[in-house]
Order: sequence, then structure tokens, then C-alpha cells
Amino acid sequence: MELDEILITAVNKKASDIHLKIGSKPKVRINTILETLEEFGIITPEDIAKFVTKIISKSETKKQELLENGEVDISYAIPKVSRFRVNIYKQRGTFAINLRVLKTKIPSFEELMLPEKLKEIALESRGLVLVTGPTGSGKSTTLAAMLDYRNQKEKETIITIEDPIEYVFQDKMCYIAQREVGLDTKSFYTGLRAALREDPDVILVGEMRDLETIETALRAAETGHFVLSTLHTQDAKDTLSRIINMFPPGEQNHLRILLAAVLKAVISQRLLPRKDGKGVVPAVEILINTGAVFEAIKDPDKFFMIQDLMEKGRKQYGMQTFDQAILDLYNQGLISYETALTYATNPSDVELKIKGVETASSEEDIFFGSI
Repeated sequence: MELDEILITAVNKKASDIHLKIGSKPKVRINTILETLEEFGIITPEDIAKFVTKIISKSETKKQELLENGEVDISYAIPKVSRFRVNIYKQRGTFAINLRVLKTKIPSFEELMLPEKLKEIALESRGLVLVTGPTGSGKSTTLAAMLDYRNQKEKETIITIEDPIEYVFQDKMCYIAQREVGLDTKSFYTGLRAALREDPDVILVGEMRDLETIETALRAAETGHFVLSTLHTQDAKDTLSRIINMFPPGEQNHLRILLAAVLKAVISQRLLPRKDGKGVVPAVEILINTGAVFEAIKDPDKFFMIQDLMEKGRKQYGMQTFDQAILDLYNQGLISYETALTYATNPSDVELKIKGVETASSEEDIFFGSI
């Protein structure tokens, strides 16, 4: 059994993910449904060993990481077919492999059905933008669309630090250097620190995993760079709480001030199954750092107001909550009633709004207009 043969078959079937483990036939995810590639036999220990060796052969660093940690992220490519984001991990004492199929063409905002507001955010001159969501929610693809849009509009230097590189950018108006953790740099932190000496206008940090990386990203944004990154958080409020709580209690007040000063936006997304069965559609929450949001981030006593500020700031600032986005998708006929309630933050509120009952409090009750 050959790895490339499995992957080519999966790509031809328009699969998004491939799962390989000992004792099972290859499985693929097509339009959110997991299916078996019946044309292949059961994977043996020898097959898995051969697959792992082929994927990881070019990086001694990644080999060592796999041996030490029992798991590793890496990229893999089949020329003229596709690139893949790979996670090799151990289960029941043996290696298993997940591969995510990466599109060779970077999708546009329109193809991804992303809000127009993201085009404006993508062209910010400085500050920090975070794209958040669970694994598999399309964060990397959204970031790629934002950078590619900027690549068509600005004459700048863009440095990316990724683990692994997912989309390969072509220089258009920008000069773009892409660095992969484990191949080109030791870690996100070392890559980010080095990027500050590489004349960057824009820095993409694939993920902010640790305190040092977060702190360096905030400082980079503070000193005039435009920094984009991701976090595995559910929504805007959860994202800000996660960052603040990663710092020691004695440093959190200062951190709140710095975060409030440099943050431009938090974009959180979830992928929802389409009503017509043709794939998924993103529900996108957008938090913009307005004057009122600035105060809510800075002052822990006002932090709870962020959700209301998003909801009430839609018309003036282009903000929106998940539930507002989900209602839009439902009203456009893109998702079912059941999907809307399943993915909503407040299902009962969404249900009432679908039935035409207004549940939001009046704008006069919201802190929004007081700043």
C-alpha cells in the first residue's frame, strides 16, 4: 500500500481529511461525513511505519519531536496534486496519521463566504488581530485569505511563522517570507523574535501557544507592526480572558492596558453544515476595539459588557456576535433550524428571534453609548 496513492484517491474524492491507523482501512471525511476507502486494504504495522518514514524523512527536528512527545505536526506535498497538513500521533501504543488536504489556491473572501468587514481588518496598518476557533474551524484559511488580500493591495514585507506551512503565497505587491517551525526555525517564539529583525511590516504567527510568544506578539504590535495570530478559543470574550489569565496576577492590570492599546479585532468562527448538504458555511463573530471595548478590556469591572457591545455595535462598527451571524445564515436559507439552535451560544434567544420575538435589551441599558 502506497501513501501517495491513498492521498491522490482522497483528493480526487474531494476529501478534507484522511485518517490512517493500523487495523483499519483508510478513512476520509467528505462534506463532514466520515467514509471508508474500500478500494484499499487494511493498514498493517509495516504500512504505517513506511508512511511515517516518508512523511518525516526531511526533518531531523521533527523526527526527534515525534520520538520525544509521541506526536508531531508537519507538512507533506505531492507535486501537482496537493499539500497536506499532517499530525502523526500515538494511539494504543502505535502510530496513527491524520492528514488535512490543503487547497493549492488561496480562497477569496467571497469563496469562503466571509463578512466584508474582514477586508477592512486585513488592511489595518498596525496592531494585533486574532482569529480564533476550535480545531478544524478554518482559522488558517481565513488568515490566508486576509494575507492574500493584503498582498494584492500593499507594498510591504510579510513574514510568517507557521507549524506547518499550509498555504504557499506568491509575491504580488508584497515580499513574503514563510518560515516553518521545525524546519526553518526552532519555535514560534524564536521565529517571531527573529522576524522583528527582518524588516517586517506584517507578521503572521501561526499560533500563540505560550506566554513568551504572546508577550512578544503584543510588543511587536505596540512598536508599529501588524501582527496576526490564532488561538484555540471559542469566542472573543474567551480569547481575551485566556490571554489575560496566562499572565501572573500581579502583571494582569498592566497586560490589560497593553492588550487594550494594541488589539484591533478578534475574529472567531465556527463551521456549520449547510442545509443543502454541500459542505459547510462559516458563522463569524467579530469584535472591533472601539472606545467602549477598549475600556471594557482595560477595566475588569466592565469586562462582562463585551458581549453586549458586540451585539449593539453591529450597525456602526461592523461587529457581530455568533448568534447574530447564525441568524443571518438561517434567514438566508443556508442552515437549518436545527443547526441554528445546535451551534448558537444562546439557543433559547435564537429560537425566540427566529419566531420573531425580540429578546435584546434596549440600547439605553447598554454601556455602549457612555464612552
